[in-house]
Amino acid sequence: MAITLQDYLTSLQGKRVAVIGIGVSNTPLIKTLLQAGISVTACDKAPRTAFGALADELESMGAVLHLGDAYLDGLDQDVIFRSPGIRPDIPPFLSAMEKGSALTSEMEVFFQVCPCKIIAVTGSDGKTTTTTLIAEMLKNAGYTVHLGGNIGKPLLSEADSMSPDDIAVLELSSFQLMTLSASPDIAVFTNLSPNHLDIHKSMEEYALAKENIFSHQGENDLAIFNRDNDLTHAMVCRAPGRVLQFSRRTSLEEGVFVDNGTIVVAQNGKKRTLFSTDRILIPGEHNVENYLAAIAAVQGLVPDDVILHTAETFPGVEHRIELVRTLHGVRYYNDSIASSPTRTIAGLRSFPQKVILIAGGYDKKIPFDVLGQAVQDHVKTLILTGHTADKIRQAVLSSQGYQKGQPTIVMEEDFSQAVLTASRMAEDGDVVLLSPACASFDHFKNFAQRGQTFKAIVNGL
Repeated sequence: MAITLQDYLTSLQGKRVAVIGIGVSNTPLIKTLLQAGISVTACDKAPRTAFGALADELESMGAVLHLGDAYLDGLDQDVIFRSPGIRPDIPPFLSAMEKGSALTSEMEVFFQVCPCKIIAVTGSDGKTTTTTLIAEMLKNAGYTVHLGGNIGKPLLSEADSMSPDDIAVLELSSFQLMTLSASPDIAVFTNLSPNHLDIHKSMEEYALAKENIFSHQGENDLAIFNRDNDLTHAMVCRAPGRVLQFSRRTSLEEGVFVDNGTIVVAQNGKKRTLFSTDRILIPGEHNVENYLAAIAAVQGLVPDDVILHTAETFPGVEHRIELVRTLHGVRYYNDSIASSPTRTIAGLRSFPQKVILIAGGYDKKIPFDVLGQAVQDHVKTLILTGHTADKIRQAVLSSQGYQKGQPTIVMEEDFSQAVLTASRMAEDGDVVLLSPACASFDHFKNFAQRGQTFKAIVNGL
């Protein structure tokens, strides 16, 4: 039986709650708990100076702050809300659970209290664009949409204001999915490739976490898989409910696919043609796949003409092959979201010409072998920076058929200098693409900050 947010908050009365991480997703949670009169200890590794007025505000509301390197010491609260970026099996959590603590998360509770249909998207690449496309199509069709998870805003504190006729659209990471014991009404799995192996113990663990997006579905729920990705295609047989697939390469008897440049929907023995892929405003074959996944998710909810309108007008998501400016005939693109080799490869394939690529960053322990060949095929000048610069360089040098100087490889210690070097080397007609193939944590708080820095430098040229 479904419960409301107020029911859940009532169940916490008289209990001690710890919230791990005072970030974007958990700050509204902390305030909601405090406003309900619940005892909250807010824990974060960052020092008090990192929070400024927010620390004062939370304390004025009754929160106890536990900050700094020892922020996980002494956990024994009745309920502990885990930040998605922290594994659930670290010793402080295990010790607390042995003492009787219950470990949960903002997203786990949201699934318990959400009163409306949930559509959720996961995958190694394409999550954010696909999630945003689904939300845009639904909004354009007249639905009240709540966009959250990894993008948008945390939704738990707003659950009681949602109507049963609304739709929640979520992007879910492997970290959020690891401990979920519920699945959405409609689950979308864009693809699967090695990622986040700095956090997950193995590729198997990473894949199993992702599978939670559909593994708890009922027989009437819907799971959507990428037919062109071997790993997601292999999961189809494990889906407990209905299944649709999408494909850019293969005609399907049941699903959404491309046939001679046209998107086709096949359902219940009938096929109908939607529109040509060249009607899609945002570039790249990977975005065609994102559209196929989104179209599959909104079947029966959004009319075909609304889907077409979205395709022709949606400009894309910030930091995803985002055109920053054209200067002296050189186009500068921000693809900072590309935090894995497969994402960067997809970005490179979006351009008909060889580009000047800026890459490198934090090491997530993902191999760069596949990137080496793609760089040979699609890059005229490679500018590397960050902790992984040498690993990427070695992947290019050791790739099959490599010829010295093709591409030109430049190593830069400083990110800003890397962008300036790209600008200096670019000529009329060139494309300069920031697509790092790595996370940002060696020099930036997140990919958005990296992208904003790139845009600021480019706009200042």
